[in-house]
Amino acid sequence: MTDTTDVTLRRTQLATPASDTKMMHSAAGSDADEVFLDLEDSVAPNAKADARDPLVTALTEEDWSDKVVSFRMNGLDTRWWYEDLIHVVSEAGEYLDDIIVPKVKRASDIHTVETLLEQVEVNAGLEVGGIGLEPQIEDGMGMHNVYEIAHASPRLDAVIFGPGDYSAAMGTPGLDIGQFPDYPGHYWHFALSYINAAAKSAGLPCIDGPYADIEDEAGFRESASNANMIGCDGKWAIHPSQIEIANEVFAPDPAVAERAERIVTAYEEAMAEGKGAVKVDGQMVDEATNKMAQEIVATARAARIL
Repeated sequence: MTDTTDVTLRRTQLATPASDTKMMHSAAGSDADEVFLDLEDSVAPNAKADARDPLVTALTEEDWSDKVVSFRMNGLDTRWWYEDLIHVVSEAGEYLDDIIVPKVKRASDIHTVETLLEQVEVNAGLEVGGIGLEPQIEDGMGMHNVYEIAHASPRLDAVIFGPGDYSAAMGTPGLDIGQFPDYPGHYWHFALSYINAAAKSAGLPCIDGPYADIEDEAGFRESASNANMIGCDGKWAIHPSQIEIANEVFAPDPAVAERAERIVTAYEEAMAEGKGAVKVDGQMVDEATNKMAQEIVATARAARIL
């Protein structure tokens, strides 16, 4: 049977401003698989430096034991990023799973962050390599180099699509992040498919970015469903009301999970008997089907559906 011990769910990444202590407290008690405490876009420029201490306090004092906890640093093109990394990791690195790196354009951006991070880990007495990185693809250069970026470092834990800045970089019309209702089809199909393929080539999950209209639950569900059908593993939530929807969309349907479990069991029995294929529920199952079923079973067990 498939080993599920290494499955880390990232169905929902809850964005939480590091400048808001109440929101960080609420995020720790939420049902999000991952919470990232944000020092970038959700914090005003004149508040970024002051937001580091509340972030450290939240990391050290809140209970994050049931979820992945990360923070988003400022981009490498800003004056804040290196102090973000040095301050947060030095003070609270032992409580930190990942760092989200925004606006990654090339693999060398990851190498730059990785070099500084390693020295901070050494000086703070932390395990070298213990903190992961999650690059965010947000412009044309990042998209062009996404395969190189996805393979840039063994620290990488996920690849994230940032539709807001990507829209600006591409010159798309409109002001609502992730929403193009008049477009004939799924607007982000190419971008998400391309990023997902790059992520999966490196064995990494791919995370879709935010949907701005927090009152449009149907639109958020559709956006999440489109990303799920492409193969993405999760989506950002920018409001607690989006968590339950994303967790549901990116988890296997219980009936599908049960059928996948039957397929895995039947295929294992067939292999033990020297058969190359087996019939389950009237359909032939081969190795490719078995691999898909194993992935579903692993995710379903991690989500406690099975």
